[in-house]
Amino acid sequence: MTPPPPRRRRGTDASAAPARSLPRRGAVRRAQAITTYGVGSLIAVEQESFIVSGIDAAEEQWPRDEAPVIHEPRLARVLGVSRFRLPPASGDGSRDGIRVRRFPLWHHCPSCHALDHVRKFNSPPGRNECAECSESLVPSRFVVACEDGHLADFPYWKWLHRGRRGDGETGFCGGRMALRSSGRTSSLRSVLLSCSCGVPEVSMEGSFRRSALRDLNIRCEGKRPWLKDAPDLVCSQQPRTLQRGSSSVWQPVLRSALSIPPWSDNRVHVLDKHWGKLRSCSSLAEIEIHLKYIFDGGPSSVSPEQVMELLTAMEAEDLTAENGPDLDQDQRYRALRDLEYDRLCAGNPENSGHRTEQFVCEPPTGDEKPLNDLGLVTPMLVKKLREVRALKAFTRVIDPETSSEGHEAELSLAPTDWLPAMEVHGEGVFLRLDEQRIDAWAELPAVAARVEHMRHRHQRVLAERAPDPTRVPCSPATPRMTLLHTFAHVMINEWSLDSGYPSASLRERIYSGDEMAGVLIYTATSDSAGSLGGLVAQGETERLAQAVRSAVRRAEWCSADPLCVETESSGVGGTNLAACHACVMLPETSCEHNNGLLDRALLVGTPEDASIGFFAHLLVQ
Repeated sequence: MTPPPPRRRRGTDASAAPARSLPRRGAVRRAQAITTYGVGSLIAVEQESFIVSGIDAAEEQWPRDEAPVIHEPRLARVLGVSRFRLPPASGDGSRDGIRVRRFPLWHHCPSCHALDHVRKFNSPPGRNECAECSESLVPSRFVVACEDGHLADFPYWKWLHRGRRGDGETGFCGGRMALRSSGRTSSLRSVLLSCSCGVPEVSMEGSFRRSALRDLNIRCEGKRPWLKDAPDLVCSQQPRTLQRGSSSVWQPVLRSALSIPPWSDNRVHVLDKHWGKLRSCSSLAEIEIHLKYIFDGGPSSVSPEQVMELLTAMEAEDLTAENGPDLDQDQRYRALRDLEYDRLCAGNPENSGHRTEQFVCEPPTGDEKPLNDLGLVTPMLVKKLREVRALKAFTRVIDPETSSEGHEAELSLAPTDWLPAMEVHGEGVFLRLDEQRIDAWAELPAVAARVEHMRHRHQRVLAERAPDPTRVPCSPATPRMTLLHTFAHVMINEWSLDSGYPSASLRERIYSGDEMAGVLIYTATSDSAGSLGGLVAQGETERLAQAVRSAVRRAEWCSADPLCVETESSGVGGTNLAACHACVMLPETSCEHNNGLLDRALLVGTPEDASIGFFAHLLVQ
């Protein structure tokens, strides 16, 4: 969604004016500043284009009242930061907002067709137009990026001159380039480059080939235009040509966590600045003394017993102390999921907590026998949940891989002790499959062979993307994980028809491991509309049983069959089997694994072998 045009400055009220006299260039929602227009992304405002600046100076630039601190201690410890901050709002009364820098820097005039650096057009102050034609300049449609996140303007001069060098002061020909369209077709063949030095006219056809820039000996210059005064880095990656508005130009690397007890009580957030002293306490009496100091002798909203419980939980969750400093971030993140799974299984009844409790989870009423016959164990209705999503980094050219941390571009030039984040409130249903049935099903040779085929292809993708060939992460593809992932997708598609939420507003959270076999399907809105009760109602026993049967029957056939069910590989890198956008794939916002590691046949079987389907018995009843 293109942000709205820049608004006019409101009067002379100091509260409505920015702290510095910087021009405003549109507005975006807070959630978009994490998921769509985060640090390093390109954003179009009318006929101009900008890149969102890094967070090096954002701690001082973002007003505290407009960019409050977000509390989620577990996720903060995993990511190695002390806190998170919500991006500033873009309301009429907002002051300093998110800083941007002009990019791309190469523009062309649609009237005289001149193509040059934006400074060469001698635009009037505050305006972006050609001084000769008074026409608004158009930013370059093309940029170059590499897998390490570097970004630069497309090298028009090198593309046009194809290695021919002139005698200009800078080594160039000294001529003036022009960009025009012949209008004959809508392809790149009609986008023509020329130069006043007399070289033959060249089209942009072929510039998107993987080897196009390499063939011209054009290397990545290691530029990071989103970071102020960032030096160019030595880069061995091969740059690729991309459309400025392509989703490949910027993909966020998000890490998220659910607020679960004992940290899900809002009252404990007042202690965030005091944990260093509280951790030194060894008795309730010492804690009580510190609480009197924290609350200036007034009544404490947190009891000493509750603080002791939090300290115990903090020690238990400090994995680095137990396993040593070599525990990587991915292992700590998986341990965080283990804690969430245990709490989702145990529940947290609504009448057991305070009104400030942000996590309410309890089993449904009704007979569970129909669910047991389907292969499910007791589900849990998550009537209230809070999720914090932090922007850890971003990638270019390739999609972020949840199993690997390679090729991630940093948000700042110097390390910071905080990250931008957002919090969402909603509801959900936690589904668990019978682990004994899964283990028996996973031992079938046909099932193991299909999953091994996917795992091998996914492992090859991870090896290609790994920055260090000696530390390639293992693919998470297992029969259990692939089954849970595909099951979550078909349930989201089914519930989107009944719950009142579109599939793009539902998300999955996969819990797969030696002792885990569950999936949380929940709403993902950043406002109070995420808790309307429509999704929780789908988790009631009778309705859930009907939904599972309907979802399995719906997955039995795809409009692309028999091609879909008989394919030997699909998806990016061939990491899927029987999966396409006509059957089980979801919007990108809903899937944790970028629509990879999916196989519909593991749910319903194939025409040749129905036994490989975990739910195939539902299709013969």
